[in-house]
Order: sequence, then structure tokens, then C-alpha cells
Amino acid sequence: MTRKVADCRKYPSESNCTLTIAGEEEEVLRAATQHAVSVHQHEDTPELRDQIRGMLEDEKAGS
Repeated sequence: MTRKVADCRKYPSESNCTLTIAGEEEEVLRAATQHAVSVHQHEDTPELRDQIRGMLEDEKAGS
């Protein structure tokens, strides 16, 4: 299974967040959603989860 990556550095934020999360898709989605809610004050909605899922990238080999 290809690991997925969520990288906050690719999305501008007031805090200039540098967090990167990698793992299996559902793990990354869960952790990235928790991060978005607790750090960036987003509301945990199905729309947020869909948006995060759409931003996930495949982890590059050797990462």
C-alpha cells in the first residue's frame, strides 16, 4: 500500500505551520483532521475531511 502525506507547508497559514504527516491514508486523514481542528481552528466536518483527503499526496520513495 502506498503511504500518503499531508504537508502543511504547501498551504499558507497564519502560523506558517511546518507539520508533515505520513502513513496509511486513513491514519493521515484522521491525524490531519485533528491537527486542522486543534491548531488551525477548522471545524471537523465531512467537507473538511473531503478537502484534506483531496490534498493528500503519495509519499515519494526514500522519504
